[in-house]
Amino acid sequence: MGEMFSTKEIAKFLNVNEKMVYSLIAEKGLPASKVTGKWIFPINLVRQWVEAGTENYPQLAKLPPYHGLVLIAGSNDLLLDKIISTFNLKHEDHMAMFGIAGSMGGLKALKQNLCHIAASHLVADNQDYNFPFLKDEMNHLPAVVNFCLREQGILVQKGNPKNIQSITDLGNPNIKIINRQLGTGTRQLFDRELEAAGINGETLDGYDTALTRHMDLGLEILMNKADAGPGIKPVASMLGLDFIPICTERFDLLITKERFFDQGIQLFLSLLKGKVIQAAAQAFGGYDLSMTGKMIYPGSDPESE
Repeated sequence: MGEMFSTKEIAKFLNVNEKMVYSLIAEKGLPASKVTGKWIFPINLVRQWVEAGTENYPQLAKLPPYHGLVLIAGSNDLLLDKIISTFNLKHEDHMAMFGIAGSMGGLKALKQNLCHIAASHLVADNQDYNFPFLKDEMNHLPAVVNFCLREQGILVQKGNPKNIQSITDLGNPNIKIINRQLGTGTRQLFDRELEAAGINGETLDGYDTALTRHMDLGLEILMNKADAGPGIKPVASMLGLDFIPICTERFDLLITKERFFDQGIQLFLSLLKGKVIQAAAQAFGGYDLSMTGKMIYPGSDPESE
């Protein structure tokens, strides 16, 4: 949990009087929680709230008119890697490049006009994906296209020698974990599950050892350098690891509406309904393509589509 400020401290931070703080809570959505009758303020969320309300946000870069290069940033995924490779093989006059930045990094890159597409799977308290975070990170909502649904959980060694059955078991003293980097949707989900289980992640052996890619984490477990770690089922399937499911999550592609109809973007999106993605998803396992290629809107429920 991040640092909490009192009403007096947050008033000083925002340079307003305490009476104004209460108005900001009621009228402007200032992030706050009431505990034992008193307001407390998570300062990391307050900083995001301030940034999201900034007008004339300075853009650090400006993407040129489309000239054959599709820039994608955000969350790492095996199936996405496959589609990027397929795009580059199929379209000789175009090239897709991917920057691993985690889901939050992808949103920031899209906001700052550093990429055409952001890949993200951030989940909010209301179980909605990406849109609650877009309100913080984007001045204007982008178009959102589902890439896949995929199984998230805990990867453990083959045969599960430490008999790990749930998140709670990771708190046992004889278990060493490996983690994903901050800013990734997987790390966000993992921290939420630890908190729900009453576990302080900082107390876990290996919690601070964070890796960028899902496959890197799986290989650490395969090589017996760790007993468990958060990850996706396709990695477990490919490496022959055991897998403890947590949830099926929505993995989306976010595209600014101004660039949505650029030729390369449309060529890339056309692959979401092709045979390659179907075959690869079946080979990897752990993917559901029932929503793939569909436009997603705030409040969308994959189970009801």
